Amino acid sequence: MTPAAISFRNDYSEGAHPAILEALSRDNTRQEPGYGDDGPSQRAAELIRLSCQTPHAEVHLVSGGTQANLVVCAALLKPFESIIAAETGHICVHETGAIEATGHKIHQLPHHNGKISSDQIRELVQKHVDEHMVRPRLVYLSQSTELGTIYSREELTSISQACRELQLYLFMDGARIGSALTSEASDLSLADIAQLVDALYIGGTKNGALFGEAIVLCSPHAFPLFRHHLKQRGALLAKSRTLGAQFEALFTDGLFMTLARHANRMAMSLAAGIQELGFQFAYEPLTNQIFPIFPKHVITELSKSFSFYVWSPHDSDSDVVRLVTSWATIEPSAEAFVTRLRSLVGARS
Repeated sequence: MTPAAISFRNDYSEGAHPAILEALSRDNTRQEPGYGDDGPSQRAAELIRLSCQTPHAEVHLVSGGTQANLVVCAALLKPFESIIAAETGHICVHETGAIEATGHKIHQLPHHNGKISSDQIRELVQKHVDEHMVRPRLVYLSQSTELGTIYSREELTSISQACRELQLYLFMDGARIGSALTSEASDLSLADIAQLVDALYIGGTKNGALFGEAIVLCSPHAFPLFRHHLKQRGALLAKSRTLGAQFEALFTDGLFMTLARHANRMAMSLAAGIQELGFQFAYEPLTNQIFPIFPKHVITELSKSFSFYVWSPHDSDSDVVRLVTSWATIEPSAEAFVTRLRSLVGARS
């Protein structure tokens, strides 16, 4: 099938920002140690600690998000311990049972706009009372969520307090944390989040890097021998410099936030044009993933020129679609989508 000319399917269709490619090539022939001991990885880790305001945190660079989720959860949990997550969570839906393959149950809670609450967490923990049941031990959140929504400072603080009271670890999947932090609706900083969670990862793959995520262990005492877990799971790269150079570039001169802010701006441009034409959204547009509701005939016509996911049914005549913008999306692409949509609306009126 011939791909559509303009893609809004995801935020990793392009290669990498030029600053990252330049960083990778700058000292390409210089010899460096491997496995995270190289200069670029060490400098990237220090820049990330400064951004998180966590001088004692450990930073480990890995190749992808599923790998980050798997290694962190495996490192924290005993065989009889389990994970609490929203039913829409990436580990529940899009990771081919990677967590379950390690022998850990995931309690999938009903979500509200992609999010779970401290009350839901408390209620679930109270149902697991003895050694005949798995022991809930880790809460997994995504920021932004799989539905493009974000946790507020109040929501995340409430969950963090519940986790500490219940002796649960709190782990944040930050595949799109840049988009969450630069949302106009955000009232959290990276440093705020680092104070409220035990671990998080900062997504590079979906924010301008060729590949890579930065695991930040905010409570490093909870992760003894973490590098052993990395090695066993295939996450300790010999050429770790390829990760280090990318994250050093991303966290120099604010590039990471600049790229995320641009992706959000393109999404909001799309959302404004769609709203002006009278269409509704399944979830409030806040970040670089937006979910408009279109009639099925409109989706069919749009699909001839644009690539995107049909996310879920809405009713007998319409579906929810997902449009995702990236660091590389240009304004003419957003304008072209809205222009085509306007022509379809006009054709039906």
